[in-house]
Amino acid sequence: MSWLTSILSAIVFYIGTSVLVILMLPVCLSARIAPLAGRLWGRFASFVAWISGISFRLEGNVPKGKQVIYAVKHQSAWETMVLFWVLYDPIIVMKQELMRIPFIGWVFKRTGSIGVDRSAGMAALKKLKRDALIALETGRPLLIFPQGTRVLPRTEAPYQIGVYALYSATGLPVVPVALNSGSFWPRKGIRKYPGCITLEFLPEIAPGLPRAAFMATLEEQIEQATARLEKGDSTQKD
Repeated sequence: MSWLTSILSAIVFYIGTSVLVILMLPVCLSARIAPLAGRLWGRFASFVAWISGISFRLEGNVPKGKQVIYAVKHQSAWETMVLFWVLYDPIIVMKQELMRIPFIGWVFKRTGSIGVDRSAGMAALKKLKRDALIALETGRPLLIFPQGTRVLPRTEAPYQIGVYALYSATGLPVVPVALNSGSFWPRKGIRKYPGCITLEFLPEIAPGLPRAAFMATLEEQIEQATARLEKGDSTQKD
């Protein structure tokens, strides 16, 4: 049955996304209301997940009315879409390549997303810091995937220095976020598995830590919480 619902959800997702992008292009002419497109896409992605029997729940305290940096574990395309709705218009740090996708890449730009050229080395970090200071003036939260790419469940991958660049440049607290989305909406293929994705918001890391201490604290919090979520997930699939 999961194959049938997965195929149906894939058809709905690609057709619906195409329609939404076309309808939202006029909205994105205004930078002030452009984030509406991201929120609608997030809600739509949640509906697509529902077709496959996937729900989600939030655990921990989500900061409200406070500008923070969300450092989110990245396992699936699910969180790149749904979190724009759940966290209400975060400025997302993403791969520069995504912003070159026809139409949808322009929507990313208009919603304020920050593109990072991962091949540019130190120049990319300097640009990230400049863009972060501009984003700071909007009052919106920032969101970054500290490992820089999607990572399979129960797989290790290094934490990249970009998250510390944001942390040190903005002086904002960082809220680590663990999740287990990869067990239900895998990184590859169209098949999805019924279940409940958990987003766990962990205690925030206050500004001012030196780089080594910050990176160690962030990785420890996220990885320990993610391992606990995956251990308690009886429907894990690779």
